[in-house]
This record gives sequence, structure tokens and C-alpha cells, in this order.
Amino acid sequence: MEEKLLPKVSFATVGDEEVNQRVDNYLIKMLKGVPRTRIYKAIRSGEVRVNGSRVKVSHRLSREDRIRIPPVRISGNPREITLPQDWLDRIPVLFEDSHLLVVDKPSGLAVHGGTGMPFGLIEGLRHLRPELTRLELVHRLDRETSGCLMLAKDRVSLLHLQDQLGEKRSILKRYLGLVKGAWAGTRQVIDLKLDRVRAAGREKRMGASENGKEARSIVWPVRRFREATQVEVELLTGRTHQVRVHCAESGYPIAGDRMYGDRAFNATMGKLGLKRLFLHAHRLTLVHPGTHKALTVEAPLPPPLLRVLDTLSP
Repeated sequence: MEEKLLPKVSFATVGDEEVNQRVDNYLIKMLKGVPRTRIYKAIRSGEVRVNGSRVKVSHRLSREDRIRIPPVRISGNPREITLPQDWLDRIPVLFEDSHLLVVDKPSGLAVHGGTGMPFGLIEGLRHLRPELTRLELVHRLDRETSGCLMLAKDRVSLLHLQDQLGEKRSILKRYLGLVKGAWAGTRQVIDLKLDRVRAAGREKRMGASENGKEARSIVWPVRRFREATQVEVELLTGRTHQVRVHCAESGYPIAGDRMYGDRAFNATMGKLGLKRLFLHAHRLTLVHPGTHKALTVEAPLPPPLLRVLDTLSP
């Protein structure tokens, strides 16, 4: 595979189209052929700077920001994405128009490629639908979580939806999960700040921390079983692994959760046919970026999860 080296530091200036874009996403698009791991390392080490200052990978850009780009090796022959013929059939479309695409992401598929993964959902969609030249993820779901995932088809729609996810917090996100034990009471507000904690390997692990970022969830029981409870969760913030950590920290780990869950409970649920994390983003309510009217999109529980519920004793 041929490679070329950008031999010296270069600079780029943020234009109107890139305003409010994350710096990592900006560089991933600009430096096609550079591994994501190299881009993230360059940002975290300070090789990449914005207006002379170090920034986090989640830093959002402003108009006229000046970005320092370090020397990097760019592959002359980027890896070709090879997808099964029925790949697109596995990604049900829940809603689509000229502004917005909402799909039902299956469990086990990452939203984007990374270490050990040549592609994720966004790369696959761009490959199979090349006419969507400005397709971008509005938010993310964990690899093992299924359900509603939003993608914007143009920059204006992306900014409009990100604004709703940000300070306005006007997008309603609800999940269905199965947790260990009998949920005590009814509606419960969980207000635990979350921060990244040290963990073996490269897995991102979160934990409750007084110095963490604000994280609030509302949880209530939907259906009670002898050994478990089906719950619905409304997110008031959108932190990494928020539902999983909040449930685990409250004493009700989610079934099938290998990072924060209970091994014995997971083994019991496995015998009943559960082969994945029992967490599903089943409803989104938002203000449509084009019509400015309320839009609700729902994704039904996948059949494998329904079958697990059917096996549980009331």
C-alpha cells in the first residue's frame, strides 16, 4: 500500500460549513487515509492545536478558528469497504426525508469504525448511498445498544439538531431495558455525575464521581418479573454509558451488560436466550429541522429481546 507523508506542519481555517463541528470529525474528513487512532493521538498529545491551544477531541469549532495539523502519513490506497449484499436490509429506516434519516441500529454494530473495525454504520451508509454527500451522525449509541439513531443530511439540519441536544435539551430520548431484581417503587430520578475511570485495555469505562459531568436519568418500571424488571429510561443528559452506569450504581444492573453488569444474572439470562445487552433506544421526539414541528419516531423491541421477556416468570 503506497503512503505519502505530509512532511511539515500545516494550518487550516474553519469556514461556515464547519462551524460547531467536532475537531476529531473535522480532521477525519480532512485527512482521509489517516487511521482514526493516529488522529485521536495527535489531538490528545497536543500535536493538533486550535488557535494555539490544546483541545479535547470533543472540542467544537468556531468560524475562523485556525487549526494546526501535524505531519502525518496518508495512505494512497484507503481500505475498500466490503459489505454483504443484504447489509442495508439489516438497517431498517424508521424515518427519512430531505433533512433527516433515522434508522434502527442493530446491536453489535458500532456507529463508526475504529480500532479493529474497518467501518461502522456511518461509513457503511456513506458507501452504499454515495448521493448523501453530507451525511453526519447527530448522536451516538453504544455498539451493543440497538434502536433509534439520527443522521442529518445537511449541515444546517445537523446544527439545528445538535442545538436541541445541547443547551436546549429539547430532544426526548427514551430507552427500554431489563434490569436485575425488583425495581423498588415507581418513577425515580437518578442524578449521578459521571466521569471516566481507569480500566484495563482500551475500553471506555465510566463511573460515578463528584468531579464528573452532570448526568440525569428518569427510570420507571414497565413490567415486573420474578427475577427482573423491564424499565423505561428517559435521558435528561447524554453521557457515555449513562443508562448502564446509572442503573448499575442504583443496584439494578442491565441484563447482558458485560462491563457494568452482574455475572450471575447475565449467566441466568443467557440460559433464557439473551445473547446481547438488553438495552434499546425505542423512542425519539424532536423538533424537525425543516418543518419545525414535533416529530416522534419509534423502534419496536427486536424479536430476540421480546422472546427473552416471554420466557421470564411473572
